Amino acid sequence: MGKVLTVFIFLLGFLLVRCSAPENVKNDDVWNYAISRKDDLSLSVYVTAHTVQKMFATEEGRRETVSLLRCNGISRVYVEVYRSGLVVSPELLEESVAFLQNNGSEVVGGIATVPGGDFGVKQEGVLGWFNWQNEKTQNDLRNVMKDAAPLFDTFIIDDFLCTADTSRESKTAKGDRSWSEYRRALLTELSESVFIQPAKAANPDINMIIKFPQWYDRFHLFGYDLAKEPALFDGVWVGTETRGQYTQRFGFVQPYEGFINYRWISTLAGDKMGGAWFDHGDCTDLDFIEQAWQSVLAGAKELVIFNFGSFISGHPGHHLLRQDFEKLADLAAAVAKNPIQGTVAYKPPNSDAGGDLYLMDYMGMFGISLIPESEYPEDAEVIFLPTQAAADNAVIEKAIQSLNKGAKIVVTTGFLAHAKNGEKLAKLAQIKWPLSPAKTITQSVINNGKAEQIEFPMSMDYKIVPEGAKTLLTTGDLSNNAFMVQNESKNIAVINTHTFSQEDFDAVGEVLLCPRQLGLLEVPRQWANTIRKSCQQNNLPEINAPTRVTFQNLSDGSFVIHNYNRAKTLVEINLMEKSRLVDGFTGEILQPEGQVLKLEMAPRSRVWCKKVN
Repeated sequence: MGKVLTVFIFLLGFLLVRCSAPENVKNDDVWNYAISRKDDLSLSVYVTAHTVQKMFATEEGRRETVSLLRCNGISRVYVEVYRSGLVVSPELLEESVAFLQNNGSEVVGGIATVPGGDFGVKQEGVLGWFNWQNEKTQNDLRNVMKDAAPLFDTFIIDDFLCTADTSRESKTAKGDRSWSEYRRALLTELSESVFIQPAKAANPDINMIIKFPQWYDRFHLFGYDLAKEPALFDGVWVGTETRGQYTQRFGFVQPYEGFINYRWISTLAGDKMGGAWFDHGDCTDLDFIEQAWQSVLAGAKELVIFNFGSFISGHPGHHLLRQDFEKLADLAAAVAKNPIQGTVAYKPPNSDAGGDLYLMDYMGMFGISLIPESEYPEDAEVIFLPTQAAADNAVIEKAIQSLNKGAKIVVTTGFLAHAKNGEKLAKLAQIKWPLSPAKTITQSVINNGKAEQIEFPMSMDYKIVPEGAKTLLTTGDLSNNAFMVQNESKNIAVINTHTFSQEDFDAVGEVLLCPRQLGLLEVPRQWANTIRKSCQQNNLPEINAPTRVTFQNLSDGSFVIHNYNRAKTLVEINLMEKSRLVDGFTGEILQPEGQVLKLEMAPRSRVWCKKVN
């Protein structure tokens, strides 16, 4: 009897931990409150095929599912029909959908297009993706769609609609095209012939959603065509699964990437834009919830959490999600009316990044309110042009027109080296043309006149030779290579960046995500302030902060500051005018000294500064 009682107490405690509600909110109120805020923000969860098989085949599993959904405020469930060789039977799917709907949940179908067993044909390549050229792959998936489509009103394709196959079959089909051109053409066609057309033939009213992963600078290499695919589907969902910025497992991804990926794809998807999708992998509780914050700041009104198995086993991030849900919903409502604004970064669809892979994420981590665009931002006050922007053959002429209208331009050396007619902008920037390739790797920077070591190496691809430009930042290596210069008119700044190139990926066998940590975020506060100032907009708050402090400015004049550092950090904000402020998350009155607000920010914390009328 004693052992039975001990086991019962343990299980009860485990369930309470998994379903503990925020202070002053009872567990059974979480669901009702979440439902009441659905217009502002809703929570969803994705259930993989193997978990569908496990949880919905028994009465006990179904009861636990409903309990976990309700105590976490999750109102929509994505039910997967196929993954890794497992095809869930139509009978179990039909029972599962009916059960969830009868218990108050919305239901969406889903599929993970990854091989397993004798289903489809696995690619010849480093990742476990399909050979999409093979007819067996196409027919096996087409048959699943025919059977599953009648059961759902909405259906999502998880982020494996891509390939790196290099088999003889694919090489023959590729011909003299590049791998990117071949794969994009193939998967654009198969999006229709394997998924959309069979689904709509079986269920004419079904809405088909494509979910793009988070590796936005490498989409086009593996078959995602962001210029064409959003137009084919009824909805577009986006991965914001940045996970842990300090760990290698999923690529040292910076938290700002979730914001960049969602906002950039939204410029291509328009009104079709829907949920943001993130997961638990490689996540502490703080990593997990930070994905939610950047998703909401990007404009997401639905958070899709991958996957339900983690709710069964429990994760410390779930408590933070329940605790912060009201604040997230309040912020989502505000962002819907007043989207984040700031310096506009230009990345055309399907553009190569050269040595600037994922640079926009790092610029955001410098405290620059960076907004990505897929079309040239003609009316922007401050424009950031990384190597990706060089894919636009007319970009130099567009940039000169912007300068003539009074804009400021910040460019990378990679952009100038690759842009058509780059010498025209180099002349205005007052630097020597052509840029000399000069690979430099250093762990030393000049700060206040002295060489200072940084933790990780920092790379540069070119030698900047000023011809009238002022050098603002210099490395501390023997070459004293300029890292940042600005012309006399102070309307063009050039940054000598190198984040990652294909060679960096190849060196460690990485395919999708950041292959190593960078010295770029280890530079002194003075460097961070100088880089940030080059992107400063007129009449907007100016911050004095180290790296890994983000600043995101809502169009109503409020702003959110997040300290992603692992230590307490002092942040000073020049408000440009005397203001009365309140923290929109806590209601705490913030007291500026004159027009300067000083914040002692705890590690991994955030403040929403709003003016008090």
